[in-house]
Amino acid sequence: MPVLVYGFLARVLTGPTLSPMGLLATKVVAPGLSFPVKLVSGPPKRFAQTISLLFSMTALILHFAFGLSEVASIVLGILVVFAVLESVFAFCDGCVTFGILMRVGLIPESVCKSCVF
Repeated sequence: MPVLVYGFLARVLTGPTLSPMGLLATKVVAPGLSFPVKLVSGPPKRFAQTISLLFSMTALILHFAFGLSEVASIVLGILVVFAVLESVFAFCDGCVTFGILMRVGLIPESVCKSCVF
């Protein structure tokens, strides 16, 4: 869990440059696949990674501070479901949520001009 938290924190702060998993995904896995490239604007991805950071930090705190390893496993399981949705079906729930928040005005258009729907 600490490695997972570090990976998401690094991606939220710097993109994939300091994240081992981010580097693996962008430098090894993605180039090795023959799928067409689907570029996504940075702010929705950063938003999704922030949500993942919150989930992984919650699991870490539940496990180590409160000894609630079963509850922490459930939180991580939810995170895995969303990771599978993105990796298998190219569905980023955080990105969709970001778009909805923009449409209802909670995130201003100035945050991401390329994200305006």
